[in-house]
Amino acid sequence: MKAIVVSKEHKPQVTEKTLRPLKYGEALLDMECCGVCHTDLHVTHADFGDVTGRVLGHEGIGVVKEVADGVTSLKVGDRASVAWFYEGCGHCEYCTSGRETLCRSVKNAGYSVDGGMAEECIVKADYAVKVPDGLSSEAASSITCAGVTTYKAIKESGIQSGQWIVISGLGGLGNLALQYAKKVFNAKVIAVDINDSQLEFAKQSGADITLNPKNEKVSEYIQEHLDGAHAAVVTAVAKSAFNDAVNAVRAGGTVVAVGLPTESMDLSIPRLVLDGIRVVGSLVGTRQDLKEAFQFGAEGLVVPKTQTRPMEDIQDIFTEMEEGKINGRMVIDFRS
Repeated sequence: MKAIVVSKEHKPQVTEKTLRPLKYGEALLDMECCGVCHTDLHVTHADFGDVTGRVLGHEGIGVVKEVADGVTSLKVGDRASVAWFYEGCGHCEYCTSGRETLCRSVKNAGYSVDGGMAEECIVKADYAVKVPDGLSSEAASSITCAGVTTYKAIKESGIQSGQWIVISGLGGLGNLALQYAKKVFNAKVIAVDINDSQLEFAKQSGADITLNPKNEKVSEYIQEHLDGAHAAVVTAVAKSAFNDAVNAVRAGGTVVAVGLPTESMDLSIPRLVLDGIRVVGSLVGTRQDLKEAFQFGAEGLVVPKTQTRPMEDIQDIFTEMEEGKINGRMVIDFRS
């Protein structure tokens, strides 16, 4: 089969690869598509360690073509996911308390195990989430990572219906965060981005207020006009975005960190203590989170913006991603 792997030069490379036989509890997927994520860039560049030869991809959707002994959760013909959370140990304190993505023995698709950027992919059947009818494979691929990540982050924020939430960074993650916040949680959304075209797209997606940090002092505007936001979800990768989010929330507010900038954010400990500000990290979502996120997509509440490309375009896609030229989500189509 053809697959996109990490080359010795730390670039994505299309190559031929042979799959091993299935083991107990596994399923074989005939892949339909796989989204391309910034995390794929990090993996390819060895930012998390050298995984030369690894098949990339953790936004995969495929059709089950074979199941091994012990599989009861999937059957041939089902559509299922290949997500970043590939498998947990199943018995640690995190796996047994609804926090399975924090498992210390976790395996991640496209990083510690082969992922979904291939014509075929092996998954642990109990960890592959079925895609509901009414949700296209392209849309599901985005929800498998960007969608479920932001859906979980908004859950972590504790936002309530009618309250104000800041969504900072309106790229592939942020636009889905906006849609979940508006359509699922019924929140009022302040969209923040340095790119005016992203902000215009945010308006079209239902943002109540749009702010460009190049033109407005974000935290001052929000405090002056709204007495502060109730929560903020930061998908941007700039230190300034995190600082603005902390300064923009009101007393008792929550800031959820999703983006991964290399710098450390500035935190006023007295303000955190005296105003009861919460700053939490949120890492992707559990199988249950993904099931819920898929269902909202199937109901039409969340509509990912995607563009399909052939696997041979992968190096061009990486370049465009690094240059910030991608609006929405690029999806590798294996059906063509």
